[in-house]
Amino acid sequence: MNNRLNNRQPSLALSIVPIAFLLLSLIAIIIMRGADAVSSMSQIILLCATALSAGIATIVCHRPVRTLATGLAKSAKQILPAVIILFFIATVSATWMLSGVVPTLIDYGLEMLNPRLFLFITCAVCSVISVLTGSSWTTIATIGIAFMGIGTVLGYSDGWIAGAIISGAYFGDKVSPLSDTTVLASSSCGVELFSHVKFLMITSIPSMAIALIVFAFAGWSTPVTESAHSSEMVKFLNQSFNITPWILIIPAITLGLILLRVNTMATLAISSLLGLAGLFIFQPRLAGSILGNGLDSVTGYISTAADVLLTETRISTGNELLDSLVSTGGIEGMMPTIYLVLCAMLFGGAMLGSGMLSTITHAFTRRLRSPRSIISTTVGSGLFLNACTADQYLSIIIGGNLYKNLYRRNGLDARLLSRSLEDSISVTSVLIPWNSCGVTQATVLGVATLSYLPYCIFNIMSPLMSLLVAWTGFRINRPKD
Repeated sequence: MNNRLNNRQPSLALSIVPIAFLLLSLIAIIIMRGADAVSSMSQIILLCATALSAGIATIVCHRPVRTLATGLAKSAKQILPAVIILFFIATVSATWMLSGVVPTLIDYGLEMLNPRLFLFITCAVCSVISVLTGSSWTTIATIGIAFMGIGTVLGYSDGWIAGAIISGAYFGDKVSPLSDTTVLASSSCGVELFSHVKFLMITSIPSMAIALIVFAFAGWSTPVTESAHSSEMVKFLNQSFNITPWILIIPAITLGLILLRVNTMATLAISSLLGLAGLFIFQPRLAGSILGNGLDSVTGYISTAADVLLTETRISTGNELLDSLVSTGGIEGMMPTIYLVLCAMLFGGAMLGSGMLSTITHAFTRRLRSPRSIISTTVGSGLFLNACTADQYLSIIIGGNLYKNLYRRNGLDARLLSRSLEDSISVTSVLIPWNSCGVTQATVLGVATLSYLPYCIFNIMSPLMSLLVAWTGFRINRPKD
């Protein structure tokens, strides 16, 4: 009987087969078709890896199907709410662009920002907003899109712009007491919230300082677009949109809702409705031209609203670069991302339900003794969990449950665990092409995950800084006898 039960748990060799298949397939695609092809092929690869994991579990290890269903249920519980948020992010992006919010911010940004300090200012502003809001997704979907447009006009590469936006946005997502991942990491490890936030600063502040220095240097060393070209862009914007400061009422109300801690979905829904109203109020000429038949009736307003929210809308400004910036995809444009998130959910559920994730993580922790090795392995397994579960929330929960007793047995401060999880999970989820965060931000910003990855300085530095602090022994309690 015991042998039969033991056979139901996959061995370490079998457990790494789906992960190896996934990684090798992605590498092969990058080599043969380039990094941009990863987003279009990831769904198929994830489904194949899911089938491989489920097949090994049921055929080779004879695990019952109900265990796979249990794993899928756990994965779905964490990821499905993100799918609903993706719908609202799509509508916010479309309505804020067509109502003139983003074009107005681009217009003012081109006139007021120092082009050489653009990357530095972008990272700093996004970090402040994300600390105030506690949400990287909301920060990127609103102000991040505006910075993307400004940077493109100024002549910066998409990777640098997205890297600065994401670095700033995920700083707040990591350290803000309003952030759901910050609360989740502290509660999963049994650490008081503000004590956890204070301990995070040991690695977060140096990481952000390095990021700001890199972005400042990159800005000064990058040849930017001449002011005459920027003036031309401003002229085309003013020809296509009614640029007025009154439009900024929409983001001001949104920021107020966020600061009042209104539910994320409700905030995004209200922001979409405000953007839609702004389209008809501030851009009536543009609204009437979307379907080509004007706004002469209630039916015309409803049809235009449905078209903006659901389908792709292209605008001709007379400038090819601006045309690509101000055109929107609506919910239709977000559907490939949603499909990818659902495929990632299936893969995470299969790895959980098959027992493969448990086998691999226990192999990580079995022989750990010293504080350095424990913290280093926590950081490494955090990255691994992000890749396996494709969801940062699920990864934090699993990581907290996996290591909590190990830290306690070795007399290590629980804040070390909560900080290590944040350093390796919260900020690196956006760097994995099939993770829900990586998929979302690549779609919202229009930059492939692997294209912006090298420029996300804060996200890269956070786990490295965690390892550096661990190996120097700074603020690490020694194990008890």
